Amino acid sequence: VQLVETGGGLVQAGGSLRLSCAASGSIFSTMGWYRQGPGKQRELVAAITFGSRTNYADAVKGRFTISRENAKNTVYLQMNSLKLEDTAVYYCNARDLISPSLNYWGQGTQVTVSS
Repeated sequence: VQLVETGGGLVQAGGSLRLSCAASGSIFSTMGWYRQGPGKQRELVAAITFGSRTNYADAVKGRFTISRENAKNTVYLQMNSLKLEDTAVYYCNARDLISPSLNYWGQGTQVTVSS
């Protein structure tokens, strides 16, 4: 199984970025995005089930949108109105549909929001 994230980078506060995560090697139930800021623990940003039910952290509600294309095993995170505190390494996560005890992570992509 492989999860490949793209789309991170440097953006000014108030700007937008779109992250993508292409997963391969299995079929996945819940897919999501986590982030880990400097000196902080990894936290859930947003998650989406195979049936497209979504869940968001309070800090990003109304600004971020998670979506997925099941045929492509790809999950997206559209991030708008970015704030300095959104600066973090963002990790893609995917839970195996057939073997739910298996949980996979991407390598992470850096998102830096500048003032």
